Amino acid sequence: MKIKGMRWWIVGLLFVAAVLNYVDRQTLSALAPTIQKDLNMSELDYANIVNIFLVAYTIAYLLSGRIADKIGTRKGMFVFVAWWSIANAFTAAANSITSLSAYRFALGLGEAGIWPAASKAVSEWFPKKERAFAIGLYTMGATIGATIAPYIVIPLATYNYASIPVLVSWLGQGTGWRLAFIITGVVGLVWLIPWLIFYRLPQKSKLITNAELQLISDDLAEETTVADKENTWSWRQVLLFKGTWLLLIGRLVTDPVWYFYQFWFPKYLSSDRHLSQEQLKITWVIYAAAGVGSLLGGWLSGRLVKKGVAPVKSRLSIMLGCALIMPLSPFISQVTGLNLALTITVCAVMASLAWLINITSLVLDVVPKHSLGTVFSIVAAGSTIGGIMMNTIVAAMVSGASTKAVGFLDKGLHVLLNPILNAVQGHGYAWWFFIMAFLHPIGWLILKFGGIQKLPKS
Repeated sequence: MKIKGMRWWIVGLLFVAAVLNYVDRQTLSALAPTIQKDLNMSELDYANIVNIFLVAYTIAYLLSGRIADKIGTRKGMFVFVAWWSIANAFTAAANSITSLSAYRFALGLGEAGIWPAASKAVSEWFPKKERAFAIGLYTMGATIGATIAPYIVIPLATYNYASIPVLVSWLGQGTGWRLAFIITGVVGLVWLIPWLIFYRLPQKSKLITNAELQLISDDLAEETTVADKENTWSWRQVLLFKGTWLLLIGRLVTDPVWYFYQFWFPKYLSSDRHLSQEQLKITWVIYAAAGVGSLLGGWLSGRLVKKGVAPVKSRLSIMLGCALIMPLSPFISQVTGLNLALTITVCAVMASLAWLINITSLVLDVVPKHSLGTVFSIVAAGSTIGGIMMNTIVAAMVSGASTKAVGFLDKGLHVLLNPILNAVQGHGYAWWFFIMAFLHPIGWLILKFGGIQKLPKS
């Protein structure tokens, strides 16, 4: 049996995997108050656990792409999803801060792998004119997962299980939140079944039509070079490749904007705009905007490629447009009306995600396929490092002078960033909104004048 448009079924599977990835990631934060109470966790304990996840995530980013390059996309994705799903389900067994930390560390080791593996899958199944849009599609799954997670896990955690004594006896105190981890973890294991059935390289798939295989093969033939037939780059070759560092710095500088909107924007609305817990549901518009930005960014650069514009030039053109929108950011904290502030925020988030899709596509454009996963991993590690630094800087901005560092990473980061932290401490969110106006323009200039468009795939 042949399936028409098989490549879109593949990206559909990647979309669902991204949804599951963010549902599993957000389960802890959505249920944090209940879990903290049951395990007697302080805010400091919670901060440490979040940092442990980020450390594991960064480590995994550096290794997971290499794994995908060595064992292939199909096996690599299987390993990553199975690992994080099992880790998430086992979180139900946590009975102390130590055990919860261990399970979240394991979750971080698995979750990072989806992104280099998914990008590798797109490079195998999509012609270059469609790759940015395909990346936008599965990335939108992450924003949807973050949006729906509370609506899935909170009802599971708050349901009265007294009518199911066997379940209460088995899971004990905290039956609801423990069951939430189990169910979300099991769903990830179920996803593995269609993945194993459907995913093969196009040349080995029995489900792809001849016309679609020809479309993919013709495109791959155009970009195949002698280097693509060589073995995977050594770590030395990867680290000496100029594109690795240009893209890493580009993401380190700009990804903190998206991290801020995920982790801090609700806090800003609560403290500075005085929204109640119930009113904070309005933050769904942020994830909706992120999803639209993901699709729009990929579609626009894809249109340019179809018109004959070189892929790298098309990505940079769209990214320049995004960078020119970001100077609107300071107005978010300056305007008086909430609706106007949210409107500007939607524009900034859409631009941020459209940028992210295209800088991700640049990796596929300039890196040989044999080492795509490895380079992607190193580049993406810059993202999490930038996110950790942003957390520390923003925390200093919104804290008074008497606030002490929280979490085990903060002491080291304070040593590294101490001059910056002293300068911004206590100045509030407005300073960060001002800084965000310049991050994407700086990132674009680094990529453009660093010569990203001149790099050969070699």
